[in-house]
Amino acid sequence: MALKRIILEMGSGNDLYGEDYTKAACRAVQDALHHSSLILFRSLGLDRDGMQITVHIGVQQPDKVDCEVVGREIPFGSVVVEPEIGGLNLADDANGTLSVVATAGIEVFLDLPEGKFVV
Repeated sequence: MALKRIILEMGSGNDLYGEDYTKAACRAVQDALHHSSLILFRSLGLDRDGMQITVHIGVQQPDKVDCEVVGREIPFGSVVVEPEIGGLNLADDANGTLSVVATAGIEVFLDLPEGKFVV
């Protein structure tokens, strides 16, 4: 078996008024998930719970992302969330608010039997 990246999906999300980095990150993950239809698991007889998933979250303050909450957005597989510097903070000085924009890059890896699938 060989661990291969089989899916790469991106999304973005925001929290316009609450300055909540976790909420923006969850919305970015949901945006990425809504761009995907993973019929290959059913079509090829693969176990979707065998996926190893890395969720990269880009925000201006990565330490404010609750990785456990973000990881629960992924319904299958083993999930690791890695927050890092990215995204945007947009200040509204007139109203004293900060809008948070997060980006998500989701990588899905699967152990594929050698020789069964041509990559």
